[in-house]
Amino acid sequence: MTLDIARLLIFPALMAFAAVSDFLTMTISNRISLLLIVGFIVLAALGGMSLQAITMHVVAALVVLTFGFTFFAMGWIGGGDAKLAAAAALWFGFEHVTMYLIYSALVGGLLTLLLLQFRQWPLPASLISQEWAQRLHDRKSGVPYGIALAIGALLIYPETEWMKAIDLSRFAG
Repeated sequence: MTLDIARLLIFPALMAFAAVSDFLTMTISNRISLLLIVGFIVLAALGGMSLQAITMHVVAALVVLTFGFTFFAMGWIGGGDAKLAAAAALWFGFEHVTMYLIYSALVGGLLTLLLLQFRQWPLPASLISQEWAQRLHDRKSGVPYGIALAIGALLIYPETEWMKAIDLSRFAG
């Protein structure tokens, strides 16, 4: 039961926290990515994931990290985004990483368009004193892509073995 609760909560909660953090501060703490890695290791071990499967998940994460840091070097995404995408890819492995990246890119494109439109309008008076709103409204600031990465991850997570392994009948009243 505890393992099922951990599968239900750890990954989604950390991804949601990353999205909120990026929205409010335009940064994603390294701690979030590290907690995702530790959570994966603990749940993979407790859940009986084979060493071969763990290795393939790690390789998937390293591939995403390589591309992520290439995009970071080109100035397309932030370093926190690259690390968060790789940490999420660790949970997905090759089986789900492609759809995760596609969903994240689609959500990221929509988020970018909405943010560009938002920046065309005057900032509402009720938000002028809010630092997070000023940061989002600033045309020179970037896009909090952690939001797109989190939404993409949360769209894919229900399809993963992590969720399929949960015995939902335990939670039924």
